Amino acid sequence: MPSPDPKSELRRRLLAARRTAAQARPDGAVKLVHHWPADLLVVNRVIAAYRPLPGEMDPGPLMRMLVAAGARLALPVMPEGEGGLSFHAYADGDSLERRRFGVEEPLREAAEVRPDIVLVPLVGADLAGNRLGFGKGYYDRTLQALRRTGAVLAIGLAYAEQVLETLPAEPHDERLDAVLTDVEFLGISSQPD
Repeated sequence: MPSPDPKSELRRRLLAARRTAAQARPDGAVKLVHHWPADLLVVNRVIAAYRPLPGEMDPGPLMRMLVAAGARLALPVMPEGEGGLSFHAYADGDSLERRRFGVEEPLREAAEVRPDIVLVPLVGADLAGNRLGFGKGYYDRTLQALRRTGAVLAIGLAYAEQVLETLPAEPHDERLDAVLTDVEFLGISSQPD
């Protein structure tokens, strides 16, 4: 019998930890606001967020705080194929469509924008900025494409239990620059090769 994929086992464990944390601390999303660094509150920055799937850290309270501080928001639109995500302008109350994987996305007519900061959902992350998602690679491809054309800050959103000391990483995995949890902001000091 073949041994199970280590990433699959990690996903299972981290998803269970995320469920437990979400039930124990239903105010976790509100706590993100308290740990957002003041130096990242820059007027007119485009912040790409996401509409959470069940169990994911909800960026809603953080999005409202960032808009109040002068940021402009964008949400991802999934590609038709296996490419990277595109980001489209979003304001509270804009119409959304439920598309692939049940994700709510802006209408395709919404203006496409390039984000300065990307808030990234995750299953797990580590102290070196490695991220474990669901294995489809959308955020890896997206961050790689964005970084080829300029600076972009990738910040994972998570419950503290989703952050481990180390995670397995592949050469194509794009690292996070920071992880914001309901307990603290973890800046990643460098992007080792």
